[in-house]
Amino acid sequence: MNKPIKNITSDFEQIISLITEARNRVYSKANAELVMLYFSIGKIVSEKVLAGNWGDGTVNDLATYITEKQPLLRGFNRRGLYRMKQFYEVYSSDEIVSTLATQFKKDEIQFVSPAVTQKGNKNKIEKVSPLVTQIEGTVFEFCKKVLSKINWTHHLLILSKTKRIEEKLFYLNQCINEKLSKRELERQLNSATFERTMLGDKFSKVITSKLPVGIFKDPYVFEFLALPEIHSESDLQQALVKNLQNFILEMGKGFTYMGSEYRLQVGNKDYHTDLLFYHRDLQCMVLFELKIEEFQPEFLGKLNFYLEALDRDVKRPHENPSIGVLLCKGKDEEVVEYALSRNISPALIADYETKLIDKKLLAEKLHQLSEIFYKNE
Repeated sequence: MNKPIKNITSDFEQIISLITEARNRVYSKANAELVMLYFSIGKIVSEKVLAGNWGDGTVNDLATYITEKQPLLRGFNRRGLYRMKQFYEVYSSDEIVSTLATQFKKDEIQFVSPAVTQKGNKNKIEKVSPLVTQIEGTVFEFCKKVLSKINWTHHLLILSKTKRIEEKLFYLNQCINEKLSKRELERQLNSATFERTMLGDKFSKVITSKLPVGIFKDPYVFEFLALPEIHSESDLQQALVKNLQNFILEMGKGFTYMGSEYRLQVGNKDYHTDLLFYHRDLQCMVLFELKIEEFQPEFLGKLNFYLEALDRDVKRPHENPSIGVLLCKGKDEEVVEYALSRNISPALIADYETKLIDKKLLAEKLHQLSEIFYKNE
């Protein structure tokens, strides 16, 4: 007797799944070997040039020699060889060794601005490393255990669009943890995700210890909405829902959409929140409330009311307290600091922009906030 068609299809899908998994493993292994190869070639070229044994002409001769011996190979021209040299020098420099020593724990790697989660009671915040891997103290081990996890195209983007080692490590972490595509990585780089995430972390540390680090940004950038400069809160909400995939990409892949105009019943009245999400790593709901004007202290009262209602009536016993994010069209940071200084609920007041922001302005703002932070330590 023949198997039902449904069972046969299930068998077929199992085989397809095995093929896909095998292909992914082969691709991952091939990519790791390629990155290690480029790192090794970069080491040789770097050391020869540094010692004065090779000049620019010799590198050109090497490119020609490789082409003659291996005519089908791509990426080993003069430009490609110098990229390999840069790749090795960046990740074997004294700066990276120093950064690894100060920011990575002994026997494990913990990237800059790791995700944290709240466990147990709401006053306790415990760090959880997004990527933990053994390292034996050599740059080649770092390459093998970390750098080889993302492909060469991603490395070239990070090398060309970042300056600081901390920034490079941040995007390495993003690529590995969130499995960013080339397009997604380009958007993070172009929208200065590193600076905005660090700004969110720094400002949170100055005024409160309730928020996890590495999750929220300030400001948020919604250039994909194509909104006019003058728009209503309804326009903003509808545009974000319509472009939900890009909105979640801007927030981070840990977010799951729960709905807009989410209804909360308190007493005999119904209230509707703007945008509600669930964060899988934090295990809590995250409420985004939208304002098209500059932050006012009274906005916080409404946000706290919604968070209390969510925690009493919607939150499940195993979940952590809800987090609120007020997205405003501008804010006075001193007013925000005063407003949040006695706030009980975990909340963030963040700007939003409808156009890409100059990275230099964000870097200057981050530097200024860092000075405030260190003074308060």
